[in-house]
Amino acid sequence: MYVKNMLCHFEITNGHLLQITTDNTSSNRSMTHELQSTLEASGIEWPALRNHIPCMVHVILVASGGFISSLAAKGHIMSWEAYE
Repeated sequence: MYVKNMLCHFEITNGHLLQITTDNTSSNRSMTHELQSTLEASGIEWPALRNHIPCMVHVILVASGGFISSLAAKGHIMSWEAYE
């Protein structure tokens, strides 16, 4: 019901919604599948798998953050304050 209300609010009820770009959380995948169901009930074909684009920048950010965290070295100096 929330998805249908949002579509009506933004006047996206005529099939002009092309794609959605989001971050990579599972709730966004759920939302696009709910959107697909809502649009199909209105007679609009909108395949979620084809029209949902996970943001590549977000994917790179998450991956690089994990990589940088894995490089954390344990040492005697805990912060830049030790050099002041």
